[in-house]
Amino acid sequence: MEKMSMHERQEQFVKQDDHVIESNLWKRFWHDFCKRKINLLGLFIVVVYIILAIFAEKIAPYDPIEMDLSKMLATPSAEHIMGCDELGRDIFSRVLYGATISIKVGFLAIAVGFAIGAPLGIISGYMGKTVDMLIMRAMDILMSFPGMLLAIMFVSVLGQDLNNAIIAVGIATVPNFARLARGETLAIKNSEYIEAARALGATDFRIVFNHVFNNVISPLIIMCATSFGNAIITTAGLGFLGIGAQPPTPEWGAMLSNGRQFIMLASHITTMPGLAMFGLVLGLNLLGDGIRDVLDPKLRD
Repeated sequence: MEKMSMHERQEQFVKQDDHVIESNLWKRFWHDFCKRKINLLGLFIVVVYIILAIFAEKIAPYDPIEMDLSKMLATPSAEHIMGCDELGRDIFSRVLYGATISIKVGFLAIAVGFAIGAPLGIISGYMGKTVDMLIMRAMDILMSFPGMLLAIMFVSVLGQDLNNAIIAVGIATVPNFARLARGETLAIKNSEYIEAARALGATDFRIVFNHVFNNVISPLIIMCATSFGNAIITTAGLGFLGIGAQPPTPEWGAMLSNGRQFIMLASHITTMPGLAMFGLVLGLNLLGDGIRDVLDPKLRD
């Protein structure tokens, strides 16, 4: 019983040490992140958009797909602060719901790219030889197409739908994650601690999961942060071309496309969703740059 008690105490001390280390890492990250005020601005913008997206249903004064033909092309007023579109729908309500869709699209697209690209890159770099050649040649084929064109190709195959657009944008980001993960894996796979793990009898799976992945996760997080805005823009581009979100979904790209024919008569139809997209992407880029500055050791002061 005494030995068990000592063992339990040792485990408790280890857990406490891990908690302290994790807490110190978060404090250091936050301290370094706050050194630049522009990082806080990016975080503030993104948080505001997330709050608006979460509570869009409660904040929006009107149903985003409800039409009122008597208010077609109505200019901004106290009743409709961003005006109405070509079908009399309240633009402010549609922009709010569009924020929900855009954030969801960006998150899911990056998640698809990360979930597919990161494992492929790690396996490619760790295994080498034939496996490396096959995976990287497949990534080279994907990277030979511009991201937008590749997304258009996949949407054309999968079908014109918002969910398919998310998958297409996610697949278009796979090569970026794969090549980054491969490069980081190649840099560390022959390190002394990896050799020590092999000498102790650790399996390849254990080495990859416990050692390689833990050391390549930081650059992959940076890639996620910096690619979020691009994923939103690409998906909006698909919506603008009419092969992404389909009417009457209040998606920013589709809203821009629908309002372009009225740009000279009622410019607010395109201006409002355009400014909303600009603000979110700006915030995401500032936040991504801040995270990169903190996590990338090459950029630390």
